[in-house]
Amino acid sequence: MIGRLAGRVLSRKPPFLLVDVQGIGYEVEAPMSTFFATQGQDDVILHTHLVVREDAQLLYGFATIRERDLFRALIKVSGIGPRMAVAVLSGMSEAQFRDCVLNDDVTALTKVPGIGKKTAERLIIEMRDRLDKQPGGVAPMVAGGEPAIDTPRDEALSALEALGYKPAEAGRMIARAEKEGADNAEALIRLALRQTVKPAS
Repeated sequence: MIGRLAGRVLSRKPPFLLVDVQGIGYEVEAPMSTFFATQGQDDVILHTHLVVREDAQLLYGFATIRERDLFRALIKVSGIGPRMAVAVLSGMSEAQFRDCVLNDDVTALTKVPGIGKKTAERLIIEMRDRLDKQPGGVAPMVAGGEPAIDTPRDEALSALEALGYKPAEAGRMIARAEKEGADNAEALIRLALRQTVKPAS
């Protein structure tokens, strides 16, 4: 799982950034908020999420951990894929999205390209419980107001979901792996994938 990139920007062609990391060029799809946040910067740090499909490996990048956390929460909503999640983050800030959800503002959400009334209503319903109640975001908070670091279980769950497993099934797989004594993300993923369960289609 590629979770972070630090390198030099070779080109900016929205929605893609080409980032050179020690001679390797990573093509990263990013929301416009990330383009604005890194405007004028030759060297960038991006928090990334890798989506693995049968026909492609897609890397999405974000200027902040909070944006990546929101992206990950969005793609767990039924009918919301990575491209639509990027569109949401391009159309409004994380704080604005949070306000839309907590205030049931369907109208504001439908202004995002590709999101109709039914999708906006589903987003509000499914995201309401996932948003943390602290001002400013979806990430769990720790002392000092910084986002909490992902636990090995969180990292393993994200990896399995990126591979196509449904959240509930990924959770069961990780639970079984934990019973076998795995205590880090790599071991959890390895043991989970040894199981005979196939990804849900």
